[in-house]
Amino acid sequence: MQIKEQIESLRQELREHNHNYYVLDNATISDYEFDVKLKELQTLEAKHPELYDASSPTLRVGGGVTKNFETVVHNERMYSLDNSYSKEDLEDWEKRMQRILGDAQVEFVCELKYDGASISITYEDGKLVRAVTRGDGFQGDDVTTNVKTIKSVPLQLKGDYPPKFDIRGEIVLPFEGFAQMNAERVENGEEPYMNPRNTASGSLKLQDSSAVAQRPLDCLLYSIIGKDTGISSQWQMLEKAREWGFKVPEVAKLCKSTSEVMAFVNEWDSGRHNLPYETDGVVVKINSLQHQDELGFTSKSPRWAMAYKFKAEQVSTLLNEITYQVGRTGSITPVANLVPVLLAGTTVKRASLHNADQIAKFDIREGDTVFVEKGGEIIPKIVGVDFTKRPQDSEPTQYITHCPECHEELVRTEGDAKHYCVNFYGCPPQITGRIQHFISRKAMDIEGLGSETVELLYKENLINNYADLYTLTKEQVLPLERMAEKSAENLVQGVAESVKIPFERVLFALGIRFVGETVAKKLARAYKNIDALMAASEESLIAVDEIGGRIASSVVEFFNNDTNREIIARLKTYGLQFSLSEEQLENQTDTLKGLTIVVSGVFETVSRDELKKIIESNGGKVGSSISSKTAYLVAGDKMGPSKRTKAESLNVLIVTEGEFLEMVK
Repeated sequence: MQIKEQIESLRQELREHNHNYYVLDNATISDYEFDVKLKELQTLEAKHPELYDASSPTLRVGGGVTKNFETVVHNERMYSLDNSYSKEDLEDWEKRMQRILGDAQVEFVCELKYDGASISITYEDGKLVRAVTRGDGFQGDDVTTNVKTIKSVPLQLKGDYPPKFDIRGEIVLPFEGFAQMNAERVENGEEPYMNPRNTASGSLKLQDSSAVAQRPLDCLLYSIIGKDTGISSQWQMLEKAREWGFKVPEVAKLCKSTSEVMAFVNEWDSGRHNLPYETDGVVVKINSLQHQDELGFTSKSPRWAMAYKFKAEQVSTLLNEITYQVGRTGSITPVANLVPVLLAGTTVKRASLHNADQIAKFDIREGDTVFVEKGGEIIPKIVGVDFTKRPQDSEPTQYITHCPECHEELVRTEGDAKHYCVNFYGCPPQITGRIQHFISRKAMDIEGLGSETVELLYKENLINNYADLYTLTKEQVLPLERMAEKSAENLVQGVAESVKIPFERVLFALGIRFVGETVAKKLARAYKNIDALMAASEESLIAVDEIGGRIASSVVEFFNNDTNREIIARLKTYGLQFSLSEEQLENQTDTLKGLTIVVSGVFETVSRDELKKIIESNGGKVGSSISSKTAYLVAGDKMGPSKRTKAESLNVLIVTEGEFLEMVK
């Protein structure tokens, strides 16, 4: 046998053994025999480097060192899921879906929600080419070298896989492996790790991939993203992923109703304790990918999926003190400082009390023994007081009347859940909070500048607002604590590069109260430049799609302030983008202004998402369901008959993809 054929034969044989052992849990060869064959392949590859293959099983052992993890933009955004905690929540969600889908028959796929580190892995021509962490959903860190060491992740696929796609799932650390790791750490005199999820996530950022290879990480995959995959449902997606060689959890069920969904939830609320991995709920997805496409996304989550969270773990502990935090908008948040207690795998020392109403509702006092749980298993919160243990000299909590930072008197207007410090331009946490928001990833995304550095710059009187960032020099920031020359250069360069950020993100970065990412995009699209927006009246703003009175009032108030106008004038001189680009303006018209348009079905010339962008860039509003306010229904192939029937009953004009594209030419 020729050397090339011998190497390929060994690689294929070892891939099969890997798959049988780590994915199917069905070993077909002893560990010794596997190691002998692996050593033989390593020797042959070392002698013949010209036959290198990035998907060779020998690369599982690691050895690559990554000093800096490159930031990579996801091909498709990784959304988070909305949560539900009761059958009523699920039924309400189903009703919302049916309003959009009409009388179409809806099926659900239930899968367990594994508590690990989210990952997106790209395959091209059946080979693993990139693995990226979730990050902020828009971009994450390239951890390909480390993920390649996880033996349940195939480096080479088999079967009828598409030429290119992303597959998503969770990197997890099984309980057994986690316990073994901690036993070894204790034996070596080291502190044990706190929980499997954080340990799995931290493992992905280790610089030495050979260290990652020593950890018993596993990878559970369940979602395929790509064009022309030949897949039409979530259930088929799970089956295909298994066929191609991925480790897909066997615990899943195709359900016809929310009653069947709840039966699955109840079964696994107790059954999860027998599983080898951490789980914190059930993910319920609409099965049909066409229905998923039709339902689309909110600004944060897919409409077609819901996470049903298992009842949170609860513990009791002593509340030592209530302190108060000031947010960037001046909102006051009371915080319970607790005697540290272990809860759902992490040590909890603090919990949010939300506002004065919650303190009054539970009659929470310093010195109380309180019940703490994790809301959605993430954020600790106090859910009650053990009154049997309340000290006799206990005094009711008196909510503060003045800002704990600048001592300005607090206000609480009707309809507001929280108290506010109105010293917007003189309260230190509000000043630094606005600057920290300005530099954040979804806003100006300034490399080399973090929250702690902002605090230092403010403390040293080098900045007092975000416009001051653009006058910083390397010489000014170099003396700062923990600031090396390269760090100082990166900071100044990062600020300079941020002038390329588009208008809608600059608008979001300004930190106008109630103006989030989505509202900033709508305002940028409606007014096209900052001067027009600054001159807008409340009436004009309310006329913009989805802009209500509260947002309009906040925008007008922000731009009427002389300090804000002065800062914006300065930012203009530094070259920030305060108008839509020429390309954006060219693609913007008022052709569909005031019209609500619903898109349904499968399209040939452009995708559904592209159609929605065309509607919005021409001044229209994308509707989720047909009503008397719908101007047009753009009908594609495989559109549900109920949508057509409803459109006809309401005299809504039905147009084809071609007719619609002709309208906006």
